[in-house]
Amino acid sequence: MDQVFYVLAIMGCSDDNLDCRQARIEPVRYTSQASCQEAMAEALHRNMDLDFPVIAGACQRQTPEIANSSKADSRG
Repeated sequence: MDQVFYVLAIMGCSDDNLDCRQARIEPVRYTSQASCQEAMAEALHRNMDLDFPVIAGACQRQTPEIANSSKADSRG
């Protein structure tokens, strides 16, 4: 069975909260969606410097394989 963890994506959204895109990923990995959700308010507060009308958060489920492929993709 693959190990699963959650990351907290910080999303920048339009005024109507319909057009959102990922702006950042918090560096912490969470072992459950509940623990990720609990950390969201503080994470949003830390990321208020983003230049978007609305800042939101989303807990995303990942496996180590997904995380490794994301790192490889970001290196170009």
